[in-house]
Amino acid sequence: MLKSTFKFLGWTILGIITFLVLYLISVYLISKITVNSDVALVEEKDAVPIYILSNGVHTDIVVPIVNDIKDWRQEIQFSQTKSKDSLMEYIAFGWGDKGFYLHTPEWSDLKASTALKAAFGVSSSAMHTTFFKQLKEGEDCKRILVSKENYQKLVAFISESFLDPNHPQWIEGYSYGKKDAFYEAKGSYSLFYTCNTWANCALKAANQKASLWTVYDKGIFCHYK
Repeated sequence: MLKSTFKFLGWTILGIITFLVLYLISVYLISKITVNSDVALVEEKDAVPIYILSNGVHTDIVVPIVNDIKDWRQEIQFSQTKSKDSLMEYIAFGWGDKGFYLHTPEWSDLKASTALKAAFGVSSSAMHTTFFKQLKEGEDCKRILVSKENYQKLVAFISESFLDPNHPQWIEGYSYGKKDAFYEAKGSYSLFYTCNTWANCALKAANQKASLWTVYDKGIFCHYK
């Protein structure tokens, strides 16, 4: 009986290791495959500037707060941030696991239960929004010019990611700083669909260069060097 138990544990551990190795190889290789590589260049006067922004782990999609296509102030209100500062120009959207977002402000706060729920897609999600006055391009911040038609598609994708696209539900009492807020969102985070997968899908929806599939930020940024 004991021998059978050890044998079972051995095969289980081997299976887990094999899965992790194949997962990591797939993540690296597939993320290098570019989609929409032939996207047409848009003249600045006819374009909407957006940004992809990474904190080293997580990617946000950053868009103008208001233009002739979309006024985000109708759904994401300055009054729902601590600063209530309305002199902002851009708003960043970042989808992710709700438990991780709300209860893990620092890596030291991460609990095993939160990590397991996020990894296996059994928890709910949230949208993190952050206001910016301006952004500076660099390794972790890339400016992209998109056509107005493609920007409309991006707006639709972001809006549909909220639990209630027409009236985003503010998660009161949670923020990382003075100019951000959280809202209820659709979907579940998992090993195969992360915050970066969402951002990558947003770029796909807007017909911009993106990875075929990725779960980490560099899988997006490697296509914008």
